[in-house]
Amino acid sequence: MTFLNAHLSNQSYGLKLGLLLGLCGGGIGLLVAVAGPIIAAGAVIGLLAGLFVTSNISLSLYGVILVAALIPFGTLPFRIGLTPTFLDLALGAFVLVYAVQWISGRRSGLRLTPINLLIAIYVLWLLLAFALGLRFASPTSTIARQFAETLLSISLTFVLVDLLRDSQSLRRLVLVIMLAVGAQAATTLTLYALPDELAERTLIRLARIGYPDGGVIRYIEDNPEESERAIGTWVDPNALGGILAISAVMIAPQVFAHRPVLPQRWLTFGLLGLVSLALVLTFSRASMLAFGLGVAFIACFKGYRRYFILILVGVILLLILPQTRGYIERFAEAFTGTDLATQMRLGEYGDALELISEFPITGVGFTGTPRITLYTDVASMYLIMANQIGLVGVGLFGVSIVGVFSYGWIARRQAALQPEMESIHLGYHAAVLAALINATADLYFFRLDFHASITFFWITVALALASSRLLLEPKTASH
Repeated sequence: MTFLNAHLSNQSYGLKLGLLLGLCGGGIGLLVAVAGPIIAAGAVIGLLAGLFVTSNISLSLYGVILVAALIPFGTLPFRIGLTPTFLDLALGAFVLVYAVQWISGRRSGLRLTPINLLIAIYVLWLLLAFALGLRFASPTSTIARQFAETLLSISLTFVLVDLLRDSQSLRRLVLVIMLAVGAQAATTLTLYALPDELAERTLIRLARIGYPDGGVIRYIEDNPEESERAIGTWVDPNALGGILAISAVMIAPQVFAHRPVLPQRWLTFGLLGLVSLALVLTFSRASMLAFGLGVAFIACFKGYRRYFILILVGVILLLILPQTRGYIERFAEAFTGTDLATQMRLGEYGDALELISEFPITGVGFTGTPRITLYTDVASMYLIMANQIGLVGVGLFGVSIVGVFSYGWIARRQAALQPEMESIHLGYHAAVLAALINATADLYFFRLDFHASITFFWITVALALASSRLLLEPKTASH
């Protein structure tokens, strides 16, 4: 009888295994027939990689950073009712793994900071502004998805603050960001060095995964007679410049750190130089200014004063080298308002102030405007925020960010006692500052269709908060 039961059990197992293999084989065959062998192979490999990544929450987080840095606008090459981006999938997998850990009891004792309450209030105001904006226009499926993506990105300030419970996790994240952005910088410089036609043909190969299928090479003021602007796989030079500026400032403290993430300082310095060069070639003046002021902020702290010498040398070289004369002229035109791009910005600022004067409290939301003559897109994060969520929303955002820096300043007193944390704590906060400076003349950290930029910004805020929390909990950080 026991033998018979075992035989039947093995037979049942074989049938189930055969059925599963048959379904998998049939699914793969159908995918090959519908989408072609290349996409089918990519889907299978992606599924296997996804299953592996989702088994480890750290790998899931690293996947978010790599996707955001390297293929920020990549989408699935086929529709499944809608067309999710790779970043949607990476973020969804990461949050899902985090939620499963709570449900399964593998994670307990939620750890947040007082600043998370301020961010929660800001999120509630975003929801209110979105709802009030429906009186002007109904949301399209794209706007609804993008707004949900934005909320998911902001939620990282809660997930990461709770998730990162030791200093080594934060140090590994610095390393992952350094490597990911370094790879983007290398890609950017390679594409920039290629002849324009070859670079164009190379980039339009990404059209299969949601990128533009032509006209991707960018020039100053969109004039082919002017200098080319580096774009990498971000396509937009200003959006790329913002990410490179944040990352370069985050890397900068590692050069003179007591306990750098990379033991070989020359590698850190070389990586910083690579990212900085790619940043310069974007010709994004707001990003360059953010980078310079971010490094100056770092130089104000003990142990990093040598950066003042490097800043001075850099300024002198910019002023005297003939190769940089055009760059200096571009900055002069920006501050005097004599170039076309700056004049267009000033016009947008005037229109934004008109809209804000009509809807100062809640803005007009995210779905549309009451009149065709009004528009919300303006080349400043703070003005587009005021347009869409009102001055109250801007104020709530500002209070949250002031809270981040205040909390960080309190934690700074503990930094000297933990050399492995001191440089990354400073770097994360300097990166937030660089993003805020960059946002004065760019809108990519808030505009809904730049999900990767928004994600990068809120990851940086989350890491600043997490590093402060760990410094204020030395026993936890030392584990």
